[in-house]
Amino acid sequence: MQHLYSQLRIEKEERQPVYLQLADQLMSLIRNGPLHAGQRLPSSRDMAEQLQVHRKTVVRAYDELLAQGWLESHTGSGTFVARHLPKTQLQTLNGKKSDAPDPPTKAGFSFEVPVHLERPIVKSVAPLHLDDGFPDSRLAPLEELSRCYRSQLLLGNPYMRLGYSDTNGTLWLRQELSAYLNETRGLHTTPDNILVVRGTIMGMYLVATGLLQPGDNVVTGDLSWAGAGANAAQVGAHLLKIPVDEYGLDTTALEQLCKKKKIRLVYVTPHHHYPTTVIMRADRRLHLLQLAEKYGFIIFEDDYDYDFHYLSKPLTPLASADKAGMVMYGGSFTKAVSPAFRIGYLVGPADVLNYLSKLRRIIDRQGDNMLENAIAALLQSGVIQRCLRKSLRIYRERRDVFCDLLQTELGKYVQFQPPVGGLAVWADFDKRINMAALSQQALRQDLYIYDGSAYRQSLPAHNFTRLGFASSTPEELEECVGILKVLLGK
Repeated sequence: MQHLYSQLRIEKEERQPVYLQLADQLMSLIRNGPLHAGQRLPSSRDMAEQLQVHRKTVVRAYDELLAQGWLESHTGSGTFVARHLPKTQLQTLNGKKSDAPDPPTKAGFSFEVPVHLERPIVKSVAPLHLDDGFPDSRLAPLEELSRCYRSQLLLGNPYMRLGYSDTNGTLWLRQELSAYLNETRGLHTTPDNILVVRGTIMGMYLVATGLLQPGDNVVTGDLSWAGAGANAAQVGAHLLKIPVDEYGLDTTALEQLCKKKKIRLVYVTPHHHYPTTVIMRADRRLHLLQLAEKYGFIIFEDDYDYDFHYLSKPLTPLASADKAGMVMYGGSFTKAVSPAFRIGYLVGPADVLNYLSKLRRIIDRQGDNMLENAIAALLQSGVIQRCLRKSLRIYRERRDVFCDLLQTELGKYVQFQPPVGGLAVWADFDKRINMAALSQQALRQDLYIYDGSAYRQSLPAHNFTRLGFASSTPEELEECVGILKVLLGK
């Protein structure tokens, strides 16, 4: 038994107090079996001598374990491992000895990761980037946001300000959002028609979880945002895909599908289709709304970059012409401020949002009150609106610069149409180019581009990818294109 306690190691240079180091190690010996229920521990004096620590340190460690129920003390007899603890053995349920466990990295129970969750997470890892269409956070009104956030932290009644709030989102933000969306998008909302969420993806999750049942049919374009399909799969719905062409989602194909199958939800990005950036033509928009009313399916309208349209005034959303209450409209401030600030909104009939707010409550009691009210202040003062106008002008210039560079420097390698809106170019590289290899070579030159592998599943005869231009200055775009030109010319 003396050998057992010789395994104890005290590191006096560590930040953790010595008595807690000793308590944790003794607890581990009890939990893993070497110390058994009812076993007597050395006296505090003997343990202190063996470990070369002060006796009071050992007493504190024993007291800690006594308080937690791992030890018990009997006056005049000493300190023992608590007798009520079960005998611990490292074995499996079938009685066979288990392999050495590694709880920090491997669970002791079985589970499966569904295929639809195996999606790469895009992170900002390279100083140069032609990304998926991210905004330039250098343009965000960070100083104004910082001041508003600080005011929310310091001013007002702290019990109200820092306590629990409405699951739907703060009333102030919903009021400002209602006015903002009504003015800029032609919606007809009140605060009751808005549920504040942490981004469009959270809104999609709530709609899928709350309004879909296993076996329901969900329709997307054959090229579409993978998150929509993942949410459908998560609830056991069937994902059906229809064509997307230069005029957006093919609603004639959708109508034919509706005649054969009961459709529960259609996911669509009509303003700038993701990933192709094309606009859904007006007649198809009207047709889609008519089909929703006739066949009773939900439309989830993801308006992820409404504010960035370059040729004319942005087209009003489907939700603005929805007379039957069939559209759930999702958006966020990801592009207006930064992806780091998770503020989005879900717009729809008040009864549906009231139900979805109850669902939201069991996964996320409420959002960030401070951030929500800070965004409300920026909307009320017009800061976000001014920032969007400035960003639109800058992004238009960057689009023009980038498209000119693509045409003049990479014209023999890539085909594209200048986008009328959005923050990325839908580019078709020569089929002979190995996009996976090009992506890796570019990354070694500190340039990130996506290899487009997900798009080739739907378009195997092409070599499409998205090249985001908005997050880079003209000088950075020129450097990016220069790197690609060298790599492609080898």
